[in-house]
Amino acid sequence: MRPIRFTYAIGDVQGCYDPLMRLLEKLNFCETQDCLWFTGDIINRGPQSLETLRFIKNLPHCVTVLGNHDIHLITAFDGVYRPHPKDTLEDILQAPDAEVLIDFLRTRPLLYEDKKYNVGLVHAGIHPLWDWEAAKQYAQEAEGFIQNKILWLDNLNYFYGNHPDQWSDNLKGLDRIRLIFNIFTRMRICRKDDAQCDFIFKGPLSDIPKNYYPWFAHPQRKNLSINKILFGHWSHLRGTTNQEDRIALDTGCIWGGPLTAYCLEKQTITSVFK
Repeated sequence: MRPIRFTYAIGDVQGCYDPLMRLLEKLNFCETQDCLWFTGDIINRGPQSLETLRFIKNLPHCVTVLGNHDIHLITAFDGVYRPHPKDTLEDILQAPDAEVLIDFLRTRPLLYEDKKYNVGLVHAGIHPLWDWEAAKQYAQEAEGFIQNKILWLDNLNYFYGNHPDQWSDNLKGLDRIRLIFNIFTRMRICRKDDAQCDFIFKGPLSDIPKNYYPWFAHPQRKNLSINKILFGHWSHLRGTTNQEDRIALDTGCIWGGPLTAYCLEKQTITSVFK
């Protein structure tokens, strides 16, 4: 097998297929030589969710982690559909290959580690109180839940919610699983004293409430023993974390901002506007 030439990590696409194609053209992307990573939320809100999901599924060299919109699609397909006026999931749900596409998403990880570059990929973030080994363990725990269709379907009606919002190793059952999913796919900020998560705040760094910190700059954060974390989800960051080892890639393409790619080999950023 020919070695990978370049690896590009791309922020939340959210069904913006045409900007994705223009970004890949700008990168001179080659399917047989290059690898694409996606930070999750590859579908929903944009106009071409079906085309985007099919394209990513069929890439020969690709990694995508689960985002909250991807999980929302899975729950919609599995019968717990919580409609939102801006959802654009119907084309996928009505597609002849819908089950194949959903099963592809269902088997995606919450957390990905590349040992060659010592880099991690996640949708929202890593809880400040977790070290890297703990984060990998918890990700596998939650992945096993969503991939076990019997367990998943039996508990789907109780899957959504913002509580619990404070991590404890003593959490059990669905409360534990719900919080793990919320941390990996929805977290942005945590309280200073006890790292309690706030799953509501979506604004810029300048608007963070008093006594709260971004998960990646929390004063109690543990050493993750990894060179870089690449993540999406937080479009109001505009790609800025003020942390060299925490790279935000959701630059708000769906909201009129650019779609952004980070090249692991060259450590460069490339963007195109919608």
